[in-house]
Amino acid sequence: MADYQVKVIAVKNVTHNVHAFTIEKPAGFTYTPGQATDLSILKENREKEKRPFTFTSLPDSETLEFTIKSYTDHDGVTNQLTQIKPGDSFEISDSWGAIAYRGEGVFLAGGAGITPFIAIFRDLYSQNKVGLNRLFFSNKTVSDIILKDEFEKMLGDRFFNLISSEGAEGFYHGRIDKKFLQSKIRDFSQPFYVCGPDAFTSSILSDLEELGAKAESLVFEK
Repeated sequence: MADYQVKVIAVKNVTHNVHAFTIEKPAGFTYTPGQATDLSILKENREKEKRPFTFTSLPDSETLEFTIKSYTDHDGVTNQLTQIKPGDSFEISDSWGAIAYRGEGVFLAGGAGITPFIAIFRDLYSQNKVGLNRLFFSNKTVSDIILKDEFEKMLGDRFFNLISSEGAEGFYHGRIDKKFLQSKIRDFSQPFYVCGPDAFTSSILSDLEELGAKAESLVFEK
Protein backbone atom coordinates (compact mmCIF):
# COMPACT_ATOMS: atom_id res chain seq x y z
CA MET A 1 0.00 0.00 0.00
CA ALA A 2 1.44 3.36 -1.05
CA ASP A 3 1.81 6.45 1.15
CA TYR A 4 1.42 10.06 0.04
CA GLN A 5 2.57 13.30 1.63
CA VAL A 6 -0.04 16.05 1.25
CA LYS A 7 -0.43 19.62 2.48
CA VAL A 8 -3.40 20.98 4.41
CA ILE A 9 -5.22 23.63 2.37
CA ALA A 10 -7.97 24.69 4.79
CA VAL A 11 -9.43 23.91 8.23
CA LYS A 12 -13.07 24.71 9.06
CA ASN A 13 -15.14 24.35 12.23
CA VAL A 14 -18.13 22.01 11.83
CA THR A 15 -19.28 21.67 15.46
CA HIS A 16 -17.75 22.51 18.84
CA ASN A 17 -15.37 19.53 18.53
CA VAL A 18 -15.45 18.59 14.83
CA HIS A 19 -13.32 20.10 12.06
CA ALA A 20 -13.24 19.64 8.30
CA PHE A 21 -9.76 19.41 6.80
CA THR A 22 -9.29 20.11 3.09
CA ILE A 23 -6.02 18.66 1.78
CA GLU A 24 -4.20 18.16 -1.49
CA LYS A 25 -5.27 15.20 -3.61
CA PRO A 26 -2.37 13.13 -4.98
CA ALA A 27 -2.35 12.65 -8.74
CA GLY A 28 -4.36 9.59 -9.73
CA PHE A 29 -5.68 9.01 -6.20
CA THR A 30 -9.01 7.14 -6.14
CA TYR A 31 -11.58 6.02 -3.57
CA THR A 32 -15.28 5.27 -3.36
CA PRO A 33 -17.75 7.03 -1.03
CA GLY A 34 -17.55 5.39 2.39
CA GLN A 35 -13.88 4.43 2.18
CA ALA A 36 -11.09 5.58 4.49
CA THR A 37 -7.33 6.05 4.67
CA ASP A 38 -4.64 5.73 7.33
CA LEU A 39 -3.48 9.24 8.23
CA SER A 40 -0.60 10.61 10.29
CA ILE A 41 0.59 14.14 11.08
CA LEU A 42 4.00 14.99 9.67
CA LYS A 43 5.43 16.90 12.60
CA GLU A 44 6.59 16.55 16.21
CA ASN A 45 7.49 12.86 15.81
CA ARG A 46 3.88 11.95 15.00
CA GLU A 47 4.67 10.33 11.63
CA LYS A 48 4.22 6.75 12.87
CA GLU A 49 0.92 7.42 14.68
CA LYS A 50 -1.46 6.43 11.90
CA ARG A 51 -5.22 6.51 12.45
CA PRO A 52 -8.12 5.65 10.11
CA PHE A 53 -10.23 8.54 8.80
CA THR A 54 -12.98 8.55 6.21
CA PHE A 55 -13.06 10.72 3.11
CA THR A 56 -16.02 13.10 3.22
CA SER A 57 -15.32 14.72 -0.15
CA LEU A 58 -16.67 13.40 -3.44
CA PRO A 59 -14.33 11.19 -5.49
CA ASP A 60 -14.28 13.61 -8.44
CA SER A 61 -13.32 16.60 -6.27
CA GLU A 62 -9.95 18.24 -6.95
CA THR A 63 -9.14 18.04 -3.22
CA LEU A 64 -9.69 15.59 -0.38
CA GLU A 65 -11.70 16.33 2.76
CA PHE A 66 -11.91 14.70 6.17
CA THR A 67 -14.51 15.59 8.81
CA ILE A 68 -12.96 14.62 12.13
CA LYS A 69 -14.13 14.71 15.73
CA SER A 70 -11.39 15.62 18.22
CA TYR A 71 -11.09 13.90 21.58
CA THR A 72 -9.19 16.24 23.89
CA ASP A 73 -9.20 14.05 27.01
CA HIS A 74 -5.87 12.51 25.94
CA ASP A 75 -2.97 13.53 23.72
CA GLY A 76 -3.88 11.42 20.71
CA VAL A 77 -3.97 12.18 17.00
CA THR A 78 -7.41 13.78 17.03
CA ASN A 79 -6.34 16.11 19.84
CA GLN A 80 -3.22 17.06 17.87
CA LEU A 81 -5.42 17.82 14.86
CA THR A 82 -6.92 20.76 16.78
CA GLN A 83 -3.53 22.48 16.33
CA ILE A 84 -3.29 21.88 12.57
CA LYS A 85 -3.18 24.90 10.29
CA PRO A 86 -3.08 25.39 6.50
CA GLY A 87 0.41 24.59 5.25
CA ASP A 88 0.95 21.68 7.66
CA SER A 89 1.33 18.20 6.16
CA PHE A 90 -0.26 14.78 6.53
CA GLU A 91 0.73 11.38 5.25
CA ILE A 92 -2.10 9.23 3.90
CA SER A 93 -2.29 5.68 2.58
CA ASP A 94 -4.18 4.25 -0.36
CA SER A 95 -7.93 4.04 0.24
CA TRP A 96 -9.53 1.02 1.91
CA GLY A 97 -12.78 0.04 3.60
CA ALA A 98 -15.83 -2.22 3.47
CA ILE A 99 -18.53 0.45 3.70
CA ALA A 100 -20.00 1.12 0.26
CA TYR A 101 -23.46 1.87 -1.09
CA ARG A 102 -25.47 -1.23 -2.03
CA GLY A 103 -28.85 0.30 -2.69
CA GLU A 104 -31.68 1.96 -0.80
CA GLY A 105 -31.89 1.08 2.86
CA VAL A 106 -31.48 2.28 6.42
CA PHE A 107 -28.37 4.08 7.70
CA LEU A 108 -27.65 3.88 11.45
CA ALA A 109 -24.90 6.13 12.81
CA GLY A 110 -23.55 6.87 16.26
CA GLY A 111 -21.57 10.07 16.82
CA ALA A 112 -18.48 10.33 14.61
CA GLY A 113 -19.61 7.11 12.93
CA ILE A 114 -21.60 9.34 10.60
CA THR A 115 -18.48 10.13 8.55
CA PRO A 116 -18.63 7.26 6.02
CA PHE A 117 -22.21 8.23 5.28
CA ILE A 118 -21.36 11.88 4.53
CA ALA A 119 -19.67 11.10 1.21
CA ILE A 120 -22.26 8.44 0.36
CA PHE A 121 -25.16 10.87 0.76
CA ARG A 122 -23.31 13.74 -0.90
CA ASP A 123 -22.69 11.45 -3.86
CA LEU A 124 -26.31 10.29 -4.03
CA TYR A 125 -27.60 13.86 -3.66
CA SER A 126 -25.34 15.10 -6.46
CA GLN A 127 -26.95 12.49 -8.73
CA ASN A 128 -30.50 13.09 -7.46
CA LYS A 129 -30.53 9.47 -6.20
CA VAL A 130 -31.14 9.82 -2.46
CA GLY A 131 -34.46 8.06 -3.03
CA LEU A 132 -36.11 6.40 -0.04
CA ASN A 133 -32.95 6.02 2.04
CA ARG A 134 -33.37 6.86 5.73
CA LEU A 135 -30.72 7.98 8.23
CA PHE A 136 -31.01 7.52 12.00
CA PHE A 137 -28.30 9.48 13.81
CA SER A 138 -27.61 9.04 17.52
CA ASN A 139 -25.78 11.69 19.60
CA LYS A 140 -25.49 12.70 23.24
CA THR A 141 -26.57 16.33 22.72
CA VAL A 142 -28.01 18.49 19.93
CA SER A 143 -24.71 20.38 19.69
CA ASP A 144 -22.99 17.10 18.78
CA ILE A 145 -24.99 16.63 15.55
CA ILE A 146 -22.57 16.77 12.62
CA LEU A 147 -23.78 18.56 9.46
CA LYS A 148 -27.38 18.70 10.67
CA ASP A 149 -28.47 21.34 8.13
CA GLU A 150 -26.87 19.52 5.20
CA PHE A 151 -28.46 16.18 6.08
CA GLU A 152 -31.86 17.87 6.47
CA LYS A 153 -31.42 19.37 3.01
CA MET A 154 -30.44 16.04 1.46
CA LEU A 155 -32.92 13.78 3.28
CA GLY A 156 -35.75 15.96 4.50
CA ASP A 157 -38.09 14.01 6.79
CA ARG A 158 -36.05 10.83 6.24
CA PHE A 159 -33.39 12.17 8.60
CA PHE A 160 -34.02 11.23 12.25
CA ASN A 161 -31.98 12.46 15.23
CA LEU A 162 -31.85 10.66 18.57
CA ILE A 163 -30.47 12.51 21.58
CA SER A 164 -29.52 10.48 24.66
CA SER A 165 -28.19 12.92 27.27
CA GLU A 166 -30.66 15.81 27.18
CA GLY A 167 -34.35 16.29 26.64
CA ALA A 168 -34.41 18.41 23.50
CA GLU A 169 -37.76 19.45 22.05
CA GLY A 170 -38.36 18.16 18.54
CA PHE A 171 -35.87 15.28 18.83
CA TYR A 172 -36.25 11.61 19.66
CA HIS A 173 -34.96 10.98 23.18
CA GLY A 174 -33.00 7.79 23.78
CA ARG A 175 -30.76 5.44 21.85
CA ILE A 176 -31.02 3.22 18.80
CA ASP A 177 -31.93 -0.17 20.24
CA LYS A 178 -34.06 -3.18 19.37
CA LYS A 179 -37.28 -1.57 20.55
CA PHE A 180 -36.61 1.58 18.53
CA LEU A 181 -35.73 -0.41 15.40
CA GLN A 182 -38.94 -2.44 15.71
CA SER A 183 -40.98 0.76 15.99
CA LYS A 184 -39.47 2.42 12.90
CA ILE A 185 -38.69 -0.40 10.48
CA ARG A 186 -41.02 -2.90 8.86
CA ASP A 187 -38.76 -4.42 6.19
CA PHE A 188 -35.68 -6.15 7.56
CA SER A 189 -34.64 -7.55 4.18
CA GLN A 190 -33.31 -4.20 2.93
CA PRO A 191 -29.66 -3.10 3.30
CA PHE A 192 -28.60 -1.74 6.69
CA TYR A 193 -25.54 0.50 6.96
CA VAL A 194 -24.10 0.69 10.49
CA CYS A 195 -21.20 2.78 11.79
CA GLY A 196 -20.25 4.12 15.21
CA PRO A 197 -18.26 3.15 18.31
CA ASP A 198 -17.53 -0.57 18.55
CA ALA A 199 -20.16 -1.18 21.25
CA PHE A 200 -22.78 0.74 19.23
CA THR A 201 -22.08 -1.22 16.05
CA SER A 202 -21.95 -4.61 17.78
CA SER A 203 -25.21 -4.01 19.64
CA ILE A 204 -27.13 -2.82 16.59
CA LEU A 205 -25.86 -5.61 14.35
CA SER A 206 -27.02 -8.13 16.97
CA ASP A 207 -30.42 -6.44 17.26
CA LEU A 208 -30.86 -6.37 13.48
CA GLU A 209 -30.05 -10.07 13.14
CA GLU A 210 -32.54 -10.91 15.91
CA LEU A 211 -35.16 -8.90 14.02
CA GLY A 212 -34.57 -10.89 10.84
CA ALA A 213 -31.90 -9.01 8.91
CA LYS A 214 -29.61 -11.32 6.95
CA ALA A 215 -25.84 -11.10 7.35
CA GLU A 216 -25.39 -10.26 3.66
CA SER A 217 -27.61 -7.17 4.01
CA LEU A 218 -25.50 -5.66 6.82
CA VAL A 219 -22.86 -3.14 5.68
CA PHE A 220 -20.26 -2.20 8.30
CA GLU A 221 -16.51 -1.91 8.76
CA LYS A 222 -15.28 -5.41 9.62
